[in-house]
Amino acid sequence: MAGHGAGDGRSPPSPLEEPVARGSSRSLTRAHRRRATVRAAAALLLCGAAVPACASSSEHRPDRAASESARQSALQASAAAKRKAGKEAAKKAESARLLPGMPPPLDPRDLYAADRPGKLSRTVKDYPSRVYVPNTLSDTVSVIDPKKFKVVRTVQVGHQPQHVVPSWDLKTLWVNNDLGNTLTPINPANGRVGRPVDVHDPYNLYFTPDGKYAVVMASMDRALVFRDAHTMKVVKSVPVDCYGVNHADFSPDGRYFIVSCEFSGELLKVDTAKKKVIAKQRLPIAGAMPQDVKISPNGKTWYIADMVANGLWVLNGDTFGKPRLLPTGKGTHGLYVSRDSGSMYISNRGEGTISVLSFKSGKLVRRWRLPGGGSPDMGGLSTDGKVLWLSGRYNAEVYAIDTRTGRLRARIPVGGGPHGLAVYPQPGRYSLGHTGIFR
Repeated sequence: MAGHGAGDGRSPPSPLEEPVARGSSRSLTRAHRRRATVRAAAALLLCGAAVPACASSSEHRPDRAASESARQSALQASAAAKRKAGKEAAKKAESARLLPGMPPPLDPRDLYAADRPGKLSRTVKDYPSRVYVPNTLSDTVSVIDPKKFKVVRTVQVGHQPQHVVPSWDLKTLWVNNDLGNTLTPINPANGRVGRPVDVHDPYNLYFTPDGKYAVVMASMDRALVFRDAHTMKVVKSVPVDCYGVNHADFSPDGRYFIVSCEFSGELLKVDTAKKKVIAKQRLPIAGAMPQDVKISPNGKTWYIADMVANGLWVLNGDTFGKPRLLPTGKGTHGLYVSRDSGSMYISNRGEGTISVLSFKSGKLVRRWRLPGGGSPDMGGLSTDGKVLWLSGRYNAEVYAIDTRTGRLRARIPVGGGPHGLAVYPQPGRYSLGHTGIFR
């Protein structure tokens, strides 16, 4: 048995296989077939499982990346749309706050953004550059060519001209003949002098930001007189109980303006649309004599020159609370914002100096003294902002001062008692009046 088993040529069964009885070759064949079938099925199952996995990790990977990229793009587009909608909503809200009809600010963060060097509007870009000087004691206007630093013409006007004021639409210069009770129009395009318009007590002149009304500072009449900006017909006269209304400036939204009363040392806050005084305060110093008024570029701070307090009153116009005093020099008078909105030039009439205020720090950064003295009063900046022009009130002269160095470039003789001179044209979309407040 043993020898027969060893000599039949067959190998012993695998430990994993059940022994098959001798002579069962048919059963063995069936078993092999079953095992082969099982192995093939397993292989197919493994292949079937592997193919999707392989496809998922290779063929499907670009689709997933593309989907993620599309999702990120959609998120970014949505965020951009929300930002745009937010800006548009903010603009609409800002426009809703503005005085109706008022041009919106070019930049809400800078009221003087339209006053950049050389940025002349289409209306004035071809006007000849001139400096118009009202001589209160001579009843004339001296016209200076700023390139030649020379008077090229003298115009006879009404009695005691105080200021030369650009109209809201920039097309007319109005000479305020205070004691003559008239306004003399000058066409800045050709220098033609028009027929005087009857206006009582026009010490100074402003325009509402919507361009509808001229506001006459009737100093001796103790009134703010709203007139049609073109015909100068009276629309409403607002009596005031202070003395000497003379200078003003408007809030960023045009809803109110602040007025100085030089002879009673008071300030008024006026509702523009209602044409009504809504608040008043007396400055906290005996004998205060407020003059020019100017708002900061960001619209948050107001400055009022005071020639007796010898400095600037610094005020929050919205709250109209108690102001603080910033000393600048003797006889503080005129205020002028630089072309880059970074500084303000302050004329100190009583000592012949010009102080320079930094809006960023709120501090004085320079002081220029006129050689040989002088009485710097009212004026304005050249188109490029490089020259500050000021009248010499008690010296019958005009000063041209380099704004980069403070050097006096020229001292030009004019008529007696020069006051609110206008440099024209200047950058800006429209005028709020005085010797040139442009926005």
